[in-house]
Amino acid sequence: MVSSEPNGFTALPRGGYLVDTSEGYIQFGSPPETIKDTMGLEKQTPLVFVLPNKFFHVEKGISIAELEFPIYFNFFFRGGKKTFIVCSAEQKEQLTIVLGESLMGPQEVNLSSEFIDGAESYGFPDIKAEMAYFRSYKSMEEVVEFVLFDDSHKAKFGGITIEQLPSNEFLVVDGDKKTKIPGEVDFHVKYDIGKRLEEPFQPPLIGITCLGPSHGFDPSDNTSGFIIWLNGQGIMVDPPVNSTEWLRESNVNPKFINSIILTHCHADHDAGTFQKILEESKITIYATATVMESFLKKYCSLTKIPRKEITDLFDFIPVVIGRPTIINGGEFYFHYAIHSIPSVGFEFFFQDQSFYYTSDHLNDPEAFEDMYKKGVLPETRYQFLKDFPWDRKIIYHEAGVPPLHTKISYLASLPEEVQKRITVYHIAAKDMPKGNHLTLAKFGIENTLYPEITPPKHQEAFQLLEILSQIDIFSGFPIEKAKEFLQIVKEERFRRGEQIIKKGTHGDRFFIIASGNVRFEGLSSDHSAVKRYGTYEYFGEASLILDTVRQADVYAETDVLALTIEKTRFFQFIRGSKLHENLIKLNSIRETNTWKTLTESQTFRGLTSYQVTQLELILKLETVKKEAVLIEENQTFQNAYIVRSGTVVVMQNHKTIRELGAGDFVGEIYSLTKGLPSHFSFIAWPGTELYVLSQEDAIQYIKKNPGVYMKLNTVYN
Repeated sequence: MVSSEPNGFTALPRGGYLVDTSEGYIQFGSPPETIKDTMGLEKQTPLVFVLPNKFFHVEKGISIAELEFPIYFNFFFRGGKKTFIVCSAEQKEQLTIVLGESLMGPQEVNLSSEFIDGAESYGFPDIKAEMAYFRSYKSMEEVVEFVLFDDSHKAKFGGITIEQLPSNEFLVVDGDKKTKIPGEVDFHVKYDIGKRLEEPFQPPLIGITCLGPSHGFDPSDNTSGFIIWLNGQGIMVDPPVNSTEWLRESNVNPKFINSIILTHCHADHDAGTFQKILEESKITIYATATVMESFLKKYCSLTKIPRKEITDLFDFIPVVIGRPTIINGGEFYFHYAIHSIPSVGFEFFFQDQSFYYTSDHLNDPEAFEDMYKKGVLPETRYQFLKDFPWDRKIIYHEAGVPPLHTKISYLASLPEEVQKRITVYHIAAKDMPKGNHLTLAKFGIENTLYPEITPPKHQEAFQLLEILSQIDIFSGFPIEKAKEFLQIVKEERFRRGEQIIKKGTHGDRFFIIASGNVRFEGLSSDHSAVKRYGTYEYFGEASLILDTVRQADVYAETDVLALTIEKTRFFQFIRGSKLHENLIKLNSIRETNTWKTLTESQTFRGLTSYQVTQLELILKLETVKKEAVLIEENQTFQNAYIVRSGTVVVMQNHKTIRELGAGDFVGEIYSLTKGLPSHFSFIAWPGTELYVLSQEDAIQYIKKNPGVYMKLNTVYN
């Protein structure tokens, strides 16, 4: 039995609520991986799921209607049982698209444009035939049934009635028993972080970090995903949910991740990808056009965000099968794996190292033979699958329950020298057989694999230029400036606790943090404030530009490697650019205590110091001397605002909706960036101080920081 709380339901560890009824368990909301909370219960995973009113948290990038795994579990592990989804007609429409892509695969597939030689390419698959071969159900209706709320906001399942109350809560009526369930579902992603590094992680020339070694049904370990480190930058491969939070907790700067490889669109592979899009800087996603199309259909439907809006949040580079794709200096080659929906694996070559990743894939010569005889596999596809490159130096191979995954017994039967090159993932530790030479992927930044490699030429220059490219104030500098940077920059190291700058002294150089964290104390604008900066951030420019003494004490919070530029050379470096003017403006706006306003704001307090600095660069402070209409209902507008002090009233149809105060965002970001009329009027009271954000600056800022866009999607009514 589930031990219910006094109110009649159980709050699940990962989020959502469970009610034990005469018809079995009913679950309200289904955040990622709640299957791991329920699959071991007495009555097993619920067959009935009720969707909350809001089932996608855009600000967190997390769906709380993640039903793929409960559906798979109920159908494949419970003797073909259906999963029932209680929801509105609109929610059914949304989920039909989402589940269609993951359970059935894309309806229309044309891979010709994705292969270098079209349909004549070696290994070209009949992807529709492969998907049909693995699917043991012919339609989605065989595995899912929707139960809709009627006009009176009630739905019946057996002898149970579920009612949506005006308060947005739910009422479950089971005979004489009535249970009230919250209308909003919380979520708590459980994620083992392993061992936190004492010093900030410094990305290697080449490395592989396991984000999770197991599968979506393993309650004792993280779901599979990993990072490939190349040339000091990270490539996330199918990141699990909350992997960015894990990076921070493990003492790894998320800014080191500049790209994602998305292999396919099952929830355990794509949920973390969407979340990563909404994090700090704009990332690049590498996938085939087919996989990306499925991804967009799922998340446009889940979030109800227009396709154009979502695609503006990241850069997409479509990969072509048979043509190399260069990522962080590595030469990547992609291929389609054997799976129930389109799924890609890849290999890459970097210097004298080679790496092969299968993705979710059935590697079974007997199955290939059967599929070939049945006409599922064309001749060259059959040969491609048989000719697996077991000679690669590092092989990351999935394993699991066939027919969708490779039998671990097959991998354990391979020659000893091949087994020694294989790291197995997507399998629970308890299912790994003994007495073989395979290695189970080991989670944690502390278990990062560092393969031996011959460093490429000009490696030191590459690393310096990589740091330069990450500094926002230097973006757009010409190649001549890059050459100059290499000549003038110096490296300085500071031990943990060492003072780097003493307040009141004259500035003599500009600092860029190459690795580590620093702490600012005794800031002149707010003596109680403490600021922290990390890798790819800079400091020391204010006293140089303004020719004043240092305004704060700066300490090395960890061991720090800094790149420094002497004062005279710094001025020579920025000559002819707008940087001098911008830095004066930045320091002027900081005198108004923007840092405190933004970091204590409900809207902006989650921003990184890097994002705060970028925002400060584009703000202007204005004071409203008499009552003023900042934005008028049904009219387009050119500026948004952030309240420094005072009050802004939000009105609609001549009625007051809300009052905004310090730190609140004023305006509708979507309407501002698209040049659309406002749905509200915003009126500032006399004496209100406002930071002004222009339309053009807002557009450019959001392009660089897509996650901030979601924070600014304020709902005023």
